[in-house]
Amino acid sequence: MAKKLNHSITDVTGILVGHAQDLQAITGCTVVLCKEGAVGGVSQYGGAPGTRETDLLHPLHMVEKVHAVLLAGGSAYGLDAASGVMAYLEEQRAGFDAGVARVPIVPAAILFDLAIGSASVRPDAKMGRAACEAATDGPIEQGSVGAGTGACVGSIFGPSFQMKGGIGTASIDLGGGLIVGALIAVNCFGDVVDPDTGRIIAGARKPPKGETFADTLETLRSFVGKTVMRFAARNTVIGVVATNAKLNKEQTNKVAQMAQDGIARAVRPAHTMFDGDTLFALATGKKSADVNLIGAYAAEAVAQAIINGVRMASSLGGRPAVQDFV
Repeated sequence: MAKKLNHSITDVTGILVGHAQDLQAITGCTVVLCKEGAVGGVSQYGGAPGTRETDLLHPLHMVEKVHAVLLAGGSAYGLDAASGVMAYLEEQRAGFDAGVARVPIVPAAILFDLAIGSASVRPDAKMGRAACEAATDGPIEQGSVGAGTGACVGSIFGPSFQMKGGIGTASIDLGGGLIVGALIAVNCFGDVVDPDTGRIIAGARKPPKGETFADTLETLRSFVGKTVMRFAARNTVIGVVATNAKLNKEQTNKVAQMAQDGIARAVRPAHTMFDGDTLFALATGKKSADVNLIGAYAAEAVAQAIINGVRMASSLGGRPAVQDFV
C-alpha cells in the first residue's frame, strides 16, 4: 500500500524531521534524520555562510552518506546543536563505520537570529537531541518553529521594519513513486515574492510607519555610490532537498546546485553578500531517475517551501507576520 502523502519532505521514505525551540529566547533548531544513511550533497551560494561538515560532501572526498542534517538558529553558536544530534545517532548505532566506532555524519548550517529574542540563548546539544526525539515521518509543523523560530525577512531598513520569516516544507510527486521534497528556513535579506506574479508576500516595510512594502530590490538603487548597509550580514536561507531517486554523490551535489534556483525564484534579491544561502541534498537511493528531472523539481519544491514558511509564520519579537496583514 502506497504511503499517504503529507506534502512535506517526509514524503521521501527514510526521511524524518523534528523541531525544537525556545519561544522566549526566540530561537530553535530542526533536524532532518536519515538513520540508514543518504547520499549527500551541498551547494553554498550566499556570501555569509555558517556551516559544519560541508567539505566532506564534495565529490572528491571519501564519505558518501550522511545520517542527519541540522538547521539551526543562534548564528555560529548554533552549530553546537549538532553534537546533540551526533550523540542521539550514536545511541541508535547509526553512522559511518570507522572500525572502532560508528561516527554519525551530521552536516549543519545556521542562520542569524541573535537580534530577535535573547542573544545569549542559542541552540545547543540538548536542543539538538530534543529535535531528534521529536522527529517524525508524518506532517511537519511550519512557520515560527524549529530553525524558523527566530527567522526574519526584509532587513534593508533594520529590525524595526522586518517581517517574520519561518520554516516551510513542500513535496512534489513526479509519478511512478518518485518524490522530491524540500524543507527551508527563510531568514533572507531580501523580500519573499510569489514566483508566478512577482508580488511581494513578505519583506522589508517602508519607514516610517511600515504599513507598505519597501521593495528591497528597488530600494537598493538608492544606495548607488554608498556603502551598504549597517543592518546587513544577518541573513540566510538554509535548507534540505531530498528525493528517493538513486543518485551518486556527483548527481546529488548537482541537485543541490539546481535547487538554489528555487531561492532565486522566491527571494528578491537572492544570494547577496549578506546571505549565507546553503542547501543540502539527500538521495535515499530507491528509484531510478534522471538527475535533470530531480534538480528541476527540487527548485520548484524549494520555492514552494519558502512561500509556505512565511505564510505559516507567527508574529514574534515585534516582527509582524504575513497573517497579520491578511
